[in-house]
Amino acid sequence: MAQRTIVQLTDDLDGKPIAEGRGETVRFALDRQEYEIDLGDKNAKAMRDTISKYVSAGRRVSASSRAGGRSARGGGRSASAGRDYDPKAVRAWAESQGIEVSQRGRVPADLVAKFQEANS
Repeated sequence: MAQRTIVQLTDDLDGKPIAEGRGETVRFALDRQEYEIDLGDKNAKAMRDTISKYVSAGRRVSASSRAGGRSARGGGRSASAGRDYDPKAVRAWAESQGIEVSQRGRVPADLVAKFQEANS
């Protein structure tokens, strides 16, 4: 006698079944704790949309930085370490769109998000 085992993924947020070949397991971390959540396509997109402004304003952290924490002087990292955008390109794009932006300092996260959306 043969047996067949079927694994049915369920969206952890709304409890709805996820069709075969759809959805995904999303991994994320917050406050040094890692999490996984199974989400259907709609909820996975909604999660990414919700946190995108925080991701674009944040800095990527390397494995060595996670293990050792930050030093008072920033560990010798360059100012652009971990950016997923070029501030000069964002400023040039903003100016071409008639958006005022300071030529110095950190580029506002909402402007980076608009730039990335326009160039994706």
